[in-house]
Amino acid sequence: RGWKRIKPIFGDVDPRTVTLDEISELRQHVEETVSLREAHRTIKIWRALWKVLAALGYCIRDADPSLAVRNSAAKGRDQRWAEGEVIRLAKGAWRMGYRGLAVVMAVVWDTQMNPGDVRPLSAQQLATNGIGGLFFTERGKTGVPVGGQLSRRTARLLIAYIEALGVELLGDAPIFRNRSGSPYSKDTLGDDFRTVRAAVFGLDEKRMLGHDFRRSGAVEAIAGDATPAQLSHAMGNTLSASNALFATYVPVNASSIRAVAEARKLGRKRLAENGSRTKSGNTPAG
Repeated sequence: RGWKRIKPIFGDVDPRTVTLDEISELRQHVEETVSLREAHRTIKIWRALWKVLAALGYCIRDADPSLAVRNSAAKGRDQRWAEGEVIRLAKGAWRMGYRGLAVVMAVVWDTQMNPGDVRPLSAQQLATNGIGGLFFTERGKTGVPVGGQLSRRTARLLIAYIEALGVELLGDAPIFRNRSGSPYSKDTLGDDFRTVRAAVFGLDEKRMLGHDFRRSGAVEAIAGDATPAQLSHAMGNTLSASNALFATYVPVNASSIRAVAEARKLGRKRLAENGSRTKSGNTPAG
């Protein structure tokens, strides 16, 4: 995303000729025409690109003109979903005929996986245990192995969805499909989610499927005493500073996934209790 802002202006320019004013004007233009978040990303990409150019001998590493630009970032998102709201979304999607989306939302909520990693899941990636569906896959962007455990509710919904498809899925065929029967793409999944979200919560609702679902699950897990390393490992990201070593010496496994799932249940209960005390006018316990 950052490169598409940089290329039209500096793509064929000798980096040693780029000035501070030009970089500053680029950042201001992106902030005014797109967003502060995009402007911040653009300068980050420029700085990473400069280091590569310096290593190749096209410029001097410490002479990057962008280093004199204050690259403030947008405030991070803090929106969260409650479990009951996700259930309402899934039920609404099912009733409206977006059954593939309903199951995707349920799977994303249970597993904290990125929607982009859930979309291509195939029948051969699913396994079952005595509690719910347990499956393993890998992050599409990084190839980091991840897994997820489905609640009994989601497992039943998944089975009902597959049976309703009326076709036999080949081992590597994507399970989740839109209303036309085609496998979900990033765009069609996002479009359908926004349609259902507006129908259930109104046009003013802006919470998202990806980051906001995952953030909600992370808050539950931490409230339920999951460690950062467990949560980082289960989500396939670098939430824990020791994630690289943790992933190297403790490959993703069912026990760590189950530990996070159980922590989320405990955390969900604690968050609900805390919310109830706050609404009743009592001071929450510290």
